[in-house]
Amino acid sequence: MHAAWAQVALAGVWGALVSLERRAFLQAMFSRPLVAATGMGLLLGQLQTGLYLGMILELFYLGTASLGAALPENDTLAATGTTAAAAMMAEQTGGGGTPAIWSLCVLLFAGLGLLGRTVDRRLESHASSLSAHGLELAEHGQLERAVRQNLWGIWPYALVFFVLNAACAALGLWIGAFLSQVPLVVLRGLAWAFPAMASVAAAIAARGSHARNAALWGLLGAAVMTAATLVLAWVNE
Repeated sequence: MHAAWAQVALAGVWGALVSLERRAFLQAMFSRPLVAATGMGLLLGQLQTGLYLGMILELFYLGTASLGAALPENDTLAATGTTAAAAMMAEQTGGGGTPAIWSLCVLLFAGLGLLGRTVDRRLESHASSLSAHGLELAEHGQLERAVRQNLWGIWPYALVFFVLNAACAALGLWIGAFLSQVPLVVLRGLAWAFPAMASVAAAIAARGSHARNAALWGLLGAAVMTAATLVLAWVNE
């Protein structure tokens, strides 16, 4: 049990780090859903879960960008929080990650992107006031105090996203204890929903790319995935 809570804390640390990378330093694309989710899965011993969820969420958020004062949904929190929950859920069941768990977590944690945007907006106003004060200190020659002032703007961001990701992991651990009580037919339906989610995400990515015939390719990809799902369902009957 202690190991599980250590993983919850580890999920919080990774979520905080990639959230900082997204806003404050480096910005080397580690905060993109594919990388952030895969890293989370690797750290929690569920690499496959991180990779599959990262691919879907990367496609879903592929066209998002921060333009001027408009803040997009926080795709990093959506990726790390969903993956942390799914990984801990899989850990609790003892059977590893499954499409049913992945689908369930995507459905349960779909609002994390919106929550992250709200947090971004609140913390941005706080950081702006600290930055203005730091600039004022620098103009008066107090460079060391100015640097400390700007660093103070980073810590609340790290703390909030640590708590949010750790909470998602803890919630996944708790939900995982009840998965054995879910009817098999529901789990089977969730499992077959995952390829459909991948199809929708691929279609959204193609539509958002503004490439020539993007809608056609998105439709074709969705059709192929749907056909593959039906074939697999028929084979397993």
